[in-house]
Amino acid sequence: MKIITLCGSYKFKDEMAEVAEIMTLAGNCVLTPNELTRDSKDDYSEAEARMIDMMHKEKIKISDAIIVVNVGGYIGKSTQSEIEFAEKLGKEILYYTDLKL
Repeated sequence: MKIITLCGSYKFKDEMAEVAEIMTLAGNCVLTPNELTRDSKDDYSEAEARMIDMMHKEKIKISDAIIVVNVGGYIGKSTQSEIEFAEKLGKEILYYTDLKL
């Protein structure tokens, strides 16, 4: 079992839900972005968006790995910062486009 945090754009909510289910059923503990109930990060105040980013990085800290949900190869600025953060911590980084789901 691994603790895995999903990272990616709000555009890919459906794909994140699919990956979360598959990885959970494979015996992993999956941490997802909690803010997926809104359509865009722009739907949050600046303070809320900063808090969301900070809490997501806390999830990465306690994870063994992250899965970057990069549909079509897309990686936004926020997701790129999460990848860099995970790299600095020595976390395993997996990409949705490379997974055989």
